[in-house]
Amino acid sequence: MERSNGKAGPDVVAICARHQASEGPLLPILHDVQAHYGHISDDAIQQIADALNLSRAEVFGVVTFYHDFHREPQRTHSLKVCRAEACQSVGGRDVWAAASAAADSHHADVQLEAVYCLGNCACAPSVQLDGRTIGRMNAQRVSALFARAGTGAAS
Repeated sequence: MERSNGKAGPDVVAICARHQASEGPLLPILHDVQAHYGHISDDAIQQIADALNLSRAEVFGVVTFYHDFHREPQRTHSLKVCRAEACQSVGGRDVWAAASAAADSHHADVQLEAVYCLGNCACAPSVQLDGRTIGRMNAQRVSALFARAGTGAAS
């Protein structure tokens, strides 16, 4: 993934060209732009709109509607903590509290996000670290995830 200064470039044009003949190319383009740059900048939104003959508002609306698209650069690691009822009922509140405290106190490069179901209710409480779902989480284990992320060993 190439980190950028917020400016989109010829790579966005190439990504658009690669998908333009597809039916409904906007979502695949957005996914590829984010995979390449780590986020979808305002410049990229404009370039995509121009390439697909859409308004900037239409593309912006799709980017902001879906939670997995980011308009700003994200941290290296992503930790999603389930806050839904099944996880809350078996210790999810403690997991969230520990994750929040760890995010505030560690210098780990971890983006913390609350989500409302990871589809792992039978093994609640659950988290997802860099796309890998982990069940039967507790406060000590989530703190250990942050500690390992600080050493670069999170995945």
